[in-house]
Amino acid sequence: MSIIDARVRLPQELRPSQTYAAPRRQTEQYDKVLQLTDKMNTGRFADLLQVMEDEGIDQAVMHAESEGGESADALNEALCQVLAEHPGRFTGIGCVDIADARPTQISRQTASIAGLGLLGITLQPAFFGLDIDDRRLYPMYSRAEELGLIVAVHTGVTYSRLHPLRHERPELLDQVACDFPDLTLIACHAGWPWVTEYCAVARRHPTVYLEFGALAPKYVARAGTGWDTLFGMMPNVLRDQVLYGSDWPMMSPARAITEWRASGLPDAALQALFHDNASRLFGLMGASQ
Repeated sequence: MSIIDARVRLPQELRPSQTYAAPRRQTEQYDKVLQLTDKMNTGRFADLLQVMEDEGIDQAVMHAESEGGESADALNEALCQVLAEHPGRFTGIGCVDIADARPTQISRQTASIAGLGLLGITLQPAFFGLDIDDRRLYPMYSRAEELGLIVAVHTGVTYSRLHPLRHERPELLDQVACDFPDLTLIACHAGWPWVTEYCAVARRHPTVYLEFGALAPKYVARAGTGWDTLFGMMPNVLRDQVLYGSDWPMMSPARAITEWRASGLPDAALQALFHDNASRLFGLMGASQ
């Protein structure tokens, strides 16, 4: 089965700042739970290429996300360099500067992303003290909808101790989907602990996709972990709205793929998760079946 990884990160070594840095209170619990800083600083592009080869990952969607003060323009430029040097292996999702959330600037950056040929925008509003539906982000959503760009939004639990969980509640993404009905939205990390509510948002909005980056599939498949509703809908009503993503280097694609295959999902659901949904969403029709 051909695989498309819907979420890998722009390697730190290819970023203008080659060492990952963010506020201590933002990273301390991430480092305890997920070894964030170490993985970001040791994940090498050569390793990503090798695991893609080993696991049959034909294509990957690379995100130029910023969790600190890195320049969005510089990150987007670095991402475009990767795409130019590896045609057919990667497609790109750019980022905008939301640290000061100036609506006009963000709107202009959105147009610039489209001009670069990138497919969308990835952002983490909570890391900057913003709700998903903050009015300062609305010019960006509007421009993205107009230009046909995808918007990938961090949802669900954040281990940052600087920012409250309420910034990522499902009704906030639902509001954006209501206000921009033709805008395609990806709920990155699939919204735990509000899994049932995020399922409801996706069920009522065909434009909303749920993606599993940095999550261990064995827990998604395990009863009682809070993922029961979504796992039960993946073979049926939400089969066409879920995306496999590793969030490399946060999760090894080899581990994620192995655990998904052992999860008990039927073959048709795995085909949709691993390939068909991403192929359709990102226009990757060149990916082999």
